[in-house]
Amino acid sequence: MSTAPQSATVGFIGLGSMGSGMTKNLQAAGFPLAVTDIRQEAADSLVAGGAHWYDTAAEVAAASDVVITMLPTPKHVRDVVFGAEGILAGISDGGTWIDMSTSVPDVAQEVRQSHSARGLHVIDAPVSGMSVGAASGMLQIFVGAEPAEFAEIRPVLEAMGDPERILHVGAGGAGYAVKLMINQLWFSHLVATAEVLAVGNAAGVDLEVLRQALIASPANSTFVERDVLSILDNGDYDEGFAIALACKDLGLSVDLAASVGVSFELSALVEQVYRRARATYGDRAGEMTPFQLYEDQLGRPLRR
Repeated sequence: MSTAPQSATVGFIGLGSMGSGMTKNLQAAGFPLAVTDIRQEAADSLVAGGAHWYDTAAEVAAASDVVITMLPTPKHVRDVVFGAEGILAGISDGGTWIDMSTSVPDVAQEVRQSHSARGLHVIDAPVSGMSVGAASGMLQIFVGAEPAEFAEIRPVLEAMGDPERILHVGAGGAGYAVKLMINQLWFSHLVATAEVLAVGNAAGVDLEVLRQALIASPANSTFVERDVLSILDNGDYDEGFAIALACKDLGLSVDLAASVGVSFELSALVEQVYRRARATYGDRAGEMTPFQLYEDQLGRPLRR
């Protein structure tokens, strides 16, 4: 794959809330696109701008210098890669596949092992920044790849992400692990913060006084200082990222811990809180909805 932006055709599979913004930025940067999705209408604006629509992942891979997947779950990734009309059926020997989904290393590792003779470049590059970052081209990207591979694909990544926050975090699989651990710690911050604010406020401490005390203490975090304000000021539990997806990510974190033989008791408990919130408020509730479990116990919303 050439590093010249206008010369490399980028295949993109998955044009949902993240992929739609990412592909628009790739197109704006001058990359020719080959695309597919379960909804053909998702590609209408891209096709109008010159992208080529293909009916199968195999056709996308065959038409591309590098093919990217941005899909909801590891099962979706597996189906798109190994299916009868999947990426492996179309990609050229020596080709490059970048999985930007939040996933686990299993599928990518299986490709490396079962197709080792083909010289494929299999790279994981999950992202952070949600649909807003995807639309603005300012995603944070965590890349698991060999150094030479990272250098080769960087121009493609820079069309979708903040150049200062495109991080080479290690060899294949490291990108997946970093993204899952970031998500896990953020979800843990949310549950811990909700619990602390609810207990402290119920004990008679003014909510903002308590928050400022936390900020001034060794217990401060970005979540306490900034992220929680969407709830405390606006009652916004971030429906832009559904709790069903948060539960999926938490489950992947627990699975990763089990696969490497590390105990994960605290994070497993956070996962249980999230699953209880999902059961209570529904799949489409926002990722910060577990906060409401504590507000319901108090009988009132926690607001500044």
